[in-house]
Amino acid sequence: QGMVLGQALDIAAETAPEPLTLKAITHLQDGKTGALIRWSAEAGAVMAGADVTPMRDFATALGLAFQIADDILDVEGDAAKAGKRLGKDADAGKATFVSLLGLDGAKARAAELVDQAQAALAPFGPKADTLRQAAQFVIARDK
Repeated sequence: QGMVLGQALDIAAETAPEPLTLKAITHLQDGKTGALIRWSAEAGAVMAGADVTPMRDFATALGLAFQIADDILDVEGDAAKAGKRLGKDADAGKATFVSLLGLDGAKARAAELVDQAQAALAPFGPKADTLRQAAQFVIARDK
């Protein structure tokens, strides 16, 4: 489970006869980017003696928003800023949030997820403002 499962699903998807569905790609990314961000957030909460649940909810939404933003950048980003070749997923026929939701739909979903991530931090009040800003950065970034 977690990152290992997410990576295994990603590798299996490369040779699957059909592109991934939205549900499948969401599950896959939750096990990769989502698992990494979730572990970091949960570990921080445990070390601080804080409730893990809001941090888990924050990180789950943030991880998915990050991946959707990455898919968006792969379509409309600047390769020089990104430091990598863009459009690889489309060239490979790989399902992405953009290919499944459309560019505007992917942007809307990423914004919804950032709203969810920020709302999950409500129990922490203004002490979590830096995390709220980080969530907004995830979809505003250009690389």
